[in-house]
Amino acid sequence: MQHAHLETHCAIVSFDPDGRIVVRSSTQTPFLTRRALARIFDLPAERIRVVAGRVGGGFGGKQEMLVEDVALLAALRTGRPVKLEFTRAEQFTAATTRHPFTVRVRVGGRRDGTLTALRLRVVSDTGAYGNHGPGVLFHGCAESVAVYRCPATRIDAFAVYTNTVPAGAFRGYGLGQVSFAVESAVDELARRLGVAPEEFRARNVVRDGDDLVTPAGHAADLAIRSYGLDQCLDVVRAAAARLGTGPDAPAGWLVGEGSALAMIATGPPGGHHGRARLSLTPAGGYQLDVGTAEFGNGSTTVHRQIAADVLGTTVDRIRVRQSDTALVGHDTGAFASTATTVAGTAVLRAATALRALLLDLAAGARPGADPAGLRLGPDAV
Repeated sequence: MQHAHLETHCAIVSFDPDGRIVVRSSTQTPFLTRRALARIFDLPAERIRVVAGRVGGGFGGKQEMLVEDVALLAALRTGRPVKLEFTRAEQFTAATTRHPFTVRVRVGGRRDGTLTALRLRVVSDTGAYGNHGPGVLFHGCAESVAVYRCPATRIDAFAVYTNTVPAGAFRGYGLGQVSFAVESAVDELARRLGVAPEEFRARNVVRDGDDLVTPAGHAADLAIRSYGLDQCLDVVRAAAARLGTGPDAPAGWLVGEGSALAMIATGPPGGHHGRARLSLTPAGGYQLDVGTAEFGNGSTTVHRQIAADVLGTTVDRIRVRQSDTALVGHDTGAFASTATTVAGTAVLRAATALRALLLDLAAGARPGADPAGLRLGPDAV
């Protein structure tokens, strides 16, 4: 499977009048791309400027550096601007794919519908290069079983090299492959025990306050910050109870019914750090600088709304600059659904700090005073 985003991988490399290299790229990770280019070509990072702008779709496929290095090499050799853009056919042979998985599941339970054991043997085809092989394997195995309360769990998992197109990050990061196998086995067990699959899941899912136990070990286990799984399952069970009460399907139609449960850890600890800077403009508006790229997920709108809400203003007074390594602070990229949760938190903190500073100044407080304890400083405001 390939991401098939509307905009294929593309990069344009040119030179500023002062000799700085400018890389315009369809990438989810402009700062990481700059770091990789600097390392490959033995150049200081300050000499390279990466601009992402608005990315025409990513889904994980544009976390990789696939065209920028080739275009930069050609530009350095020729001294001329260079553009390299994949055709749609090249996306299937030169870009990354979803990891193919082979999964075997053994599952056990008591007659009262209590889950007692889960065992997985997982083999992931990472292709010719490692890329995201270990990370995809870990998340695919971890969250697919962490969502259940199970006293005995064993996972044997392997990422293997093969002579195929390299696999990489892809929406869901391994969960779709492994969860499909786990959920299919859970369905079979529930039916053998004479328990409705929806009810079986409701009895065995993690509860608010439980540890989300993962293969990383207890010290690195996940934490539940908000819990609504019980409400979700109530809705699903109510819908299942209504099955068969509506009109019959037209003759010849095949009718299927079922349910599945999936959980993904968005923004794993240490994996993504957001930074935002918010300042006043001479025209009386606000300048918001955010490193996270925008690729059709509405994050720019969300960031403006957060800042406007905290500052008590309207979104039209918030001007945003983003994904330009020469203008905004370092950001690890737009992935793991963290453009809102992580980068949005950075925007919230910057807006809160600026609001406190403005209130202090309006009240005639000493400049630099920080009665709210927000640690005002150049990184916050």
